[in-house]
Amino acid sequence: MVVNIELTLVSIIQGVALFFLTDNARAVLSSRHWENLLYVAAGLCVIFIFWSRSIIHTLTLIRWPLEFGHNFFYIACALGEAVLFSRLDRPLAWFQLSTAYAAVIWLLFIYDMRLIHARAAESSNDAERALYTRTKADQLLNIWLLVPLLFLLNLACTFAICSRPDFFIARAGHVWLIGAQLVSFAGYLLYVARFFREIAPLVLRSRQAD
Repeated sequence: MVVNIELTLVSIIQGVALFFLTDNARAVLSSRHWENLLYVAAGLCVIFIFWSRSIIHTLTLIRWPLEFGHNFFYIACALGEAVLFSRLDRPLAWFQLSTAYAAVIWLLFIYDMRLIHARAAESSNDAERALYTRTKADQLLNIWLLVPLLFLLNLACTFAICSRPDFFIARAGHVWLIGAQLVSFAGYLLYVARFFREIAPLVLRSRQAD
């Protein structure tokens, strides 16, 4: 029941985020500025990343009782995505909001360490212990390296635009910044896909052991 609630929540909030992305993409792409397409692609990557991480989290950690704080973070992230996607044609606002969004995601990873510790304490067989050990390693990598790097990238892009608006705005130099962000998102998606392939057999073995 809890897993179904979690999957329903994830589907609804990412569906809402996709609506805002689609609606704003239709408006900005009608202006025929090709660089706006990069922001739309980056927004789609944000949805891909959040959805895939949420599914992995549900398959590995979600149990009874329902964790309200964790789900409240999910709803806050959906709000952040909706606001972010309304700034597809405003580079400075995009990177400012991306920085704030990365900070919230960072806090979510830190908060969810509680769930990992709880599941590890409840583990009753080697398969579960192996799964939670690998999940904890991934969580710590995100907390100490991957999400901080994303936060700093967006912060650096924000400062770059503020310090040189003549280049990054007037002469469309922001294309290089959104290109860097898009590459980082694509790299992170590849990491998530590889992580899922690695833990899929562990998830299956832990369920069979139950």
